[in-house]
Amino acid sequence: NRSIGSDIVLQVKNLSDQNLLRDISFDLRKGEILGFAGLMGAGRTELARAIMGADPKTEGVVFLNGKEVKIKQPSDAVAAGIGYLSEDRKRFGLLLNQDITFNVILSSIPRFSNKFGFLKVKSAAGIARDAIAQLRVRTPSERQFLKNLSGGNQQKVVIAKWLTRNCDVLIFDEPTRGIDVGAKDEIYRLLTGLAEEGKSIIMISSELPEVLRLSDRIAVMCDGRLTGIIENKDANQKIIMELATKFSDSLTTVN
Repeated sequence: NRSIGSDIVLQVKNLSDQNLLRDISFDLRKGEILGFAGLMGAGRTELARAIMGADPKTEGVVFLNGKEVKIKQPSDAVAAGIGYLSEDRKRFGLLLNQDITFNVILSSIPRFSNKFGFLKVKSAAGIARDAIAQLRVRTPSERQFLKNLSGGNQQKVVIAKWLTRNCDVLIFDEPTRGIDVGAKDEIYRLLTGLAEEGKSIIMISSELPEVLRLSDRIAVMCDGRLTGIIENKDANQKIIMELATKFSDSLTTVN
């Protein structure tokens, strides 16, 4: 059992958007994995994208370490220390026709560029080799192209990108989608290890066993609303499903 700090790192208050999300409030503690469960269309990815500034919100405030942060676009969120691993890593997380090194430094390029804008190749390659070792990426070298890696190893490179950026808050959207069972276990160990190091993690997953295995607390959504947040010790699949379908009766009667 990990010890979760009492420090609130991320606080979301009264977040709404024009389509689906309605008045969502929650907080995330230091070293915590907060799992988000819900059926398809519940609004979990929409919530992540609204927090990141990828989609506009109509209301709501985001606080980091007690200070309000204005997030109008994803670069604002990244600058504030929030990393987002999209469920569609091939479209939004990676450049498949580039090598591992370039993908690892992708969100930190200014740090690895000289004053003329040229890449510091040695230092970038060194960081990539460290990430390959730390995350156990299976590859002949840091110069391997991403398209030649398995799904699980591609996912590790996305994680390495945000670790290189040193984000304190990481939002994982379907972190194990499309990867094999062995790679899933490695991603689970990785997420737990990051939380133990003090990273704060939001994990969105459609797999209830995954949510129950990894999360310290579980937030459940239905139809764009947060229907409950429960401690892991009090949670089971039945309770989660009841919260995930809380508004479904009223939805079916509306014509």
